[in-house]
Amino acid sequence: MSEAQLFVATTFTEIYERILVGPLFRPFAERLVSRVAPTGADIVIDVACGTGIVARVARERLGPEARIVGVDVAPAMLAVARTVDSTIDWRQGNAVSLPVNGDERFTVLTCHQGLQFMPDKPVAVREMRRVLAPGGRVAIATWCSLEDHPGVRDLNAVAERHVGQIADSRHSFGDAAALNRLLAESGFGHVDVQTVTHDVQFADGALFARLNAMAVIGMSEKGKTMSEPERSELAGRIAAESQDVIAKAMKNGVFVLPLSTNLATADV
Repeated sequence: MSEAQLFVATTFTEIYERILVGPLFRPFAERLVSRVAPTGADIVIDVACGTGIVARVARERLGPEARIVGVDVAPAMLAVARTVDSTIDWRQGNAVSLPVNGDERFTVLTCHQGLQFMPDKPVAVREMRRVLAPGGRVAIATWCSLEDHPGVRDLNAVAERHVGQIADSRHSFGDAAALNRLLAESGFGHVDVQTVTHDVQFADGALFARLNAMAVIGMSEKGKTMSEPERSELAGRIAAESQDVIAKAMKNGVFVLPLSTNLATADV
């Protein structure tokens, strides 16, 4: 399937799962799951699960009998998650009011690259604590700031020529000290925040640039007034104008993008 056919034939969520989840999100999801170290005796909930990569990594490690729940506010994300792994209990819900029964509690909670998008972070983190059983553990990851990611910053700068200044919410909660403080003030103990860096590799740098452009166009004021076909067409032009940025990141024929995340663990 050509790039043009890919964008016509599938939704952005399907493209996200097919193109981005494996190379970009999975390596960090594996580190997050390793840090919280679930066992077969744990009951796991993944908050803001997206298409479910963390929950799926947990399933691979814990086996078919483990109880795993994934929660996301977006029906489109959950629809894709269900097609990839039907053994996980996928639930639609908001992080500030998790779809968890009154007597239902979990021993492990994960939130991978979701907290930064939540408008009321203290309420969301307190809700995470509420659904954890005594002794439960949490692992939360948020991308480091945009200043720590020159490759992403340079790609965004190309997009800004067309749509004006972009507030990239993906990197809006990159302060490790703020993440530590939020968890401690929400009642978690033994809070530990570490920075994890990984060189993400893509065979097609132009395709990544186009997907990044689609994401940041949607974050811009101008982009919010555009139709999906208009955004897609503009993303293609931005990707074409990003060739110099892409070329600088090529190593042995592969587009390499170093990414860093703050990864916090704590317990109840």
